[in-house]
Amino acid sequence: MWSTTSDVDEFHAVAGAALRARPVENTLLLTIAAKVADTGGGVPGGSPPAFGWHTDGSAFVWTPPRALLIGGSATVAASTELAELLDDVPGVNSTDEAARAFADAWCRRTGVTARPGLRSRLYRLGELVPPVVAGRARVAGAGDRDLLVAWLTTCAEELHEPLASPGRAADLGVRDGAYGLWEVDGTPVALAGRRRPAGGVVRIGPVYTPRQHRGRGYGSAVTAAVSAWSLPHEVVLFTDLSNPTSNSIYTKIGYRPVEDRQLFEF
Repeated sequence: MWSTTSDVDEFHAVAGAALRARPVENTLLLTIAAKVADTGGGVPGGSPPAFGWHTDGSAFVWTPPRALLIGGSATVAASTELAELLDDVPGVNSTDEAARAFADAWCRRTGVTARPGLRSRLYRLGELVPPVVAGRARVAGAGDRDLLVAWLTTCAEELHEPLASPGRAADLGVRDGAYGLWEVDGTPVALAGRRRPAGGVVRIGPVYTPRQHRGRGYGSAVTAAVSAWSLPHEVVLFTDLSNPTSNSIYTKIGYRPVEDRQLFEF
């Protein structure tokens, strides 16, 4: 049976312990719920966030207009049941079986067609192996704001995930020391970000290298640097499974696969 709430504190109180018992697999739910608690709301212009937990250990976090995230034990039965409880869901993101179960039930209920979207892989850092690349890493500061805004905007556009406020993302990242830049001869050539720890886990992202600087290992180098700064926390990241290059470079610097996730859009 599902219980739902719009109160993130209630969600943390009831479901938090179970999610933190598997913090790597639940990194998305934990970090997004923590962000809602920190900012006091969801996506600017969107409907209020919603949260839920099931008696079988499944859980969800939803910040409209973004896709519903199902985690915890993410069972097929709970995912199917959830499709009967929510309205106006634009998409679902979960492990393969749970995402498919929700999508099938949602399509039966609403008559819409599910479109497969991003298929991603969660990686966990094992032993870090920094690449040998020209340049050095540094933490982005207030003087880098214009660069951060431009790169975050372009990165989001390339990923087809526009940011509601790149300026706010840049400001919060500078405040938290969340962005690392890779420099060559004093010129920034790549960016990597990191989320604040949630459940003892730091998630790396976004990672962005402007087109003119690609193919030289700068993305790997800045990712390795920001990963090193995030220790001794567990460190994770997601990749697009359709991009073999990114999957290859992250395994080379020490990341190991944990699980795959599927997005369906409605």
